[in-house]
Amino acid sequence: MANPLSRISFSRQVLPLLAIIGLVVAAAWIWMDLPDRSTIEPEEQPPRASGELADAARVAGSGVVEPSSELIDVGSALSGLVTDLKVKPGDRVEKGQPLFSIDTRSIRAQLDETQARVNEAQASVREADASIAAANAAISEARAAEQTANQQLALFRNIDDPAAISQSELIQAEGNARSASERRRVAESQLAQAQSRHGQAEAQVRTAQAAASRSKTEIGRSVVRAPVRGEILAVNIRPGEFVATQGGGNAQPFIQMGETDPLHVRIDVDEGEAVRLAEGEPAIVSPRGDAETRVRARFVRVEPQVVPKRSLTNSASERVDVRVVQIIFALPASDAFRVGQQVDAFMPAKEQSE
Repeated sequence: MANPLSRISFSRQVLPLLAIIGLVVAAAWIWMDLPDRSTIEPEEQPPRASGELADAARVAGSGVVEPSSELIDVGSALSGLVTDLKVKPGDRVEKGQPLFSIDTRSIRAQLDETQARVNEAQASVREADASIAAANAAISEARAAEQTANQQLALFRNIDDPAAISQSELIQAEGNARSASERRRVAESQLAQAQSRHGQAEAQVRTAQAAASRSKTEIGRSVVRAPVRGEILAVNIRPGEFVATQGGGNAQPFIQMGETDPLHVRIDVDEGEAVRLAEGEPAIVSPRGDAETRVRARFVRVEPQVVPKRSLTNSASERVDVRVVQIIFALPASDAFRVGQQVDAFMPAKEQSE
């Protein structure tokens, strides 16, 4: 009996079968490796113009929300330990309201010492005043005695009859006149010395008072107050921490604040597009990633200086060496915007002349 396998031809039957199996496997492999091309909603809505700007000439830009007073970094005029922190993020404060305090024990000790020097110098002034008063009284008395002695001496010298007065009386009158004159000179010298001590004591009083005034000023500077009315946005210090007046370039500000009613938005427009901008017109602003939320922002001003671009959009085609014109708009009251938030904006462009 013949073997049935001997009638199978490899080239005509087996090889085509293997080719068909290979094609099926290759097709299945390719189908399984195909990328997923199904469409889904994007996580962030791309910005788009709306309303009258939807079909009109417009200029697009991106920016950052900021306080209308701009962001204020609050520092300290003194170095030392924070003893009292009076605010927290979100608090609204008035201009001049205390924000935090620095330890002043050392300054107050200096003030006490200086005040003691003031009291001592004032006591010296009072002593000098008493000496001046005594010297003036002595001068008055000496001048009166001198005048009397001189008058007596002149009377004796004007007598024509030598027998009317003895020589001893004349000598005594001359001695009295010299003694009174000497007492006057001594009293005047004592007055000059007392006046000199008075001047020195007054100078010491002024010096000590100036030092006390400086200490009081330093104590006043130890309380850091709000420079403007606004909202506390960030607090980067805690009670017991040491703060220095001169920090490094990367040091965080102690407190950040600003006027957030209203909020402003600073829009960067590439310098090549800025020439097309219609200044003074409102803008349509949306939070980054939420194009459905759109507000109409009021034009405030155009910054006079063209600056390098700092706010990046992470676009692959974005040039980081471009310079921008910054336009400031005021945002209406809305819960959709916060300080530091990135936004997209569309602004009307100038009408093209025919």
